[in-house]
Amino acid sequence: IVGNFGIGAPAAAVILEELIAFGVKRFVSIGTAGALQKNIRVGDLMICEKAIRDEGTSYHYAKPSKYAYPSKRLTGDIKAALAKLDHKYFTGVTWTIDAPYRETVAEIKRYQKEGVATVEMEASALFAIAEYRRAELCAIFTISDSLAELEWKPQFHLRRTLKGLEVLYKAALSVLRAPVT
Repeated sequence: IVGNFGIGAPAAAVILEELIAFGVKRFVSIGTAGALQKNIRVGDLMICEKAIRDEGTSYHYAKPSKYAYPSKRLTGDIKAALAKLDHKYFTGVTWTIDAPYRETVAEIKRYQKEGVATVEMEASALFAIAEYRRAELCAIFTISDSLAELEWKPQFHLRRTLKGLEVLYKAALSVLRAPVT
């Protein structure tokens, strides 16, 4: 378990690269994300199915494309773990941008129209690095804030947000402790 190393794709990339160099091959990225859709609430749990690459780090690991993808196997394992823990979750697309406070209203509206669920700062880069390094990685989030009304509503320290993180940690531990098949 690694945490409190900073925010954004470059900080997460350094940690991921070092852990892979030490021989770790399976990762569950746990974090918070902002809601882009009005039906998503603080404390909801999301399993990321793909991430829009609006950060710079992933382009050093993969050819240009709109999306980066998690490990299908680990994503399936996380779904099963959350179901076993009897916690509701949703799956969706996230928008990864590594420039905090630079999400524009035009971008938010465009991604809302596309059905993009969340915005965060690391997933697409981590997916690209893991694929490049032949490691497995998936990403799960609890909703901590919202841009759905086109105004930022931070709620990082609400009990619902913290409870969501606790649930995600439990699910990740159960997946990572299980034998690889």
